[in-house]
Amino acid sequence: MKKHSELRFDGLKERVRGRVLERNDAGFDAARSIWNGMIDKAPAVIVRCRGAADVMAAVEFARESELPVSIKGGGHNVAGKAICDGGVMIDLSQMNQVTVDPVARLARAGGGALWADFDHEAQAFGLACTGGVVSTTGVAGLTLGGGIGYLTRTYGLACDNLIAADVVTAGGTLVKASEAENPDLLWALRGAGSNFGVVTSLEFELHEVGPLVASAVCFYPMEAAATVLRSYRDYAQAAPDEVACYAMFVNGPSSLPPVYQNKPVLVLVACYSRSSDDGLEVLAPLGGFGGTIATTIGKMPYKLLQTSFDAGNPSGKRYYWKSQHLAGLPDELLNAIVRYASDLHGTLTIIGIEPLGGALGRMAPSATAFPHRNVPFSLGIWTGWENPAEDASNIAWTRSFFDAVKPFSAGAYVNYLAEDEDGRVEEAYGDNYPRLVELKRKWDPGNLFRVNQNIAP
Repeated sequence: MKKHSELRFDGLKERVRGRVLERNDAGFDAARSIWNGMIDKAPAVIVRCRGAADVMAAVEFARESELPVSIKGGGHNVAGKAICDGGVMIDLSQMNQVTVDPVARLARAGGGALWADFDHEAQAFGLACTGGVVSTTGVAGLTLGGGIGYLTRTYGLACDNLIAADVVTAGGTLVKASEAENPDLLWALRGAGSNFGVVTSLEFELHEVGPLVASAVCFYPMEAAATVLRSYRDYAQAAPDEVACYAMFVNGPSSLPPVYQNKPVLVLVACYSRSSDDGLEVLAPLGGFGGTIATTIGKMPYKLLQTSFDAGNPSGKRYYWKSQHLAGLPDELLNAIVRYASDLHGTLTIIGIEPLGGALGRMAPSATAFPHRNVPFSLGIWTGWENPAEDASNIAWTRSFFDAVKPFSAGAYVNYLAEDEDGRVEEAYGDNYPRLVELKRKWDPGNLFRVNQNIAP
């Protein structure tokens, strides 16, 4: 690896249509900023690509210069894998175009598109596929790690809806991954994609969703949390695949009565993905698990629902996460969750029980790189705060919480792994890991793409 002082970027700039930013250039610091403000790294150079040709040039430069490569799509990954120290940061944020074919029900998204971009175009035709629940999340990053969202139980993961992708390989060539061309690469992209190249565009199958969907937001006080979670468990296990119901602990928002503001509360957030009229009846029980603080059950635009957590995930704040898949929700686990939620650390923290199952479980674990097909829930400890002086206490609380619930783990989700969890990568891929190692040897034998949750060749 060459020293920064030895690097010359003139040749790279001649080959790239987008901007090539060096450390002293105006805009460099803004370009290297990502969602998680705890991550502070400085690449040797940032290539703000405008097309696949720019990406190819950046990859070739990195390989020839023996520099690591990081890939920024939305920059929302909590571990900060979009940015690297002393390497080449390939910034795809300007490649954010989304086009929709409403007749074929297909969408094509650029490697830098956000879910806000995707939903804006697809919802114009009443179409969608599974996307994240924060609209500023990158389409590529979420999809290439699996992709859990409101539609998972109805239409599978985001990666299950991925039918083709254009990829710049470690050799600097552009290839297509589909069932007809390089199907082994498509298999790997569906859950482990960041390890195999730079995905410059993605093609998705779409489904009829919205524009209006039935939704529910029901707040409960902490003193009722243990009882409500047991009712939630029964409801979620019996719910049809069209229902996605999240149980979350948050600091009470300003919309609640003052006595509950900025204090831990339990909120159930649900979406019914098919007929909104049918959904109102199906979601109605969520407001009847005890004395609610506030209940809203009604119809809302799906596109708006997709932005409902944006305000609680502001860019540039400090985030540290732990998570795990769950085989169930036994009382002992629920009691531990309530105990830690009662002492919620971090003003932006969310403890989330995510509903899985349904369509997710109707694919074999070996059908895609994402293997965890037989888990009904996932637990996220998504700790967030603003003051750097609180780093140590909030990280310690998160780790303590995770240790307390670790005995109930049924696997890891690669998109939620923190910066210090590289050791859980094999856990994230389970029995699929050996095949992924073989494919890594084929597509990236030199491990050029290693600034990720890395699968070493």
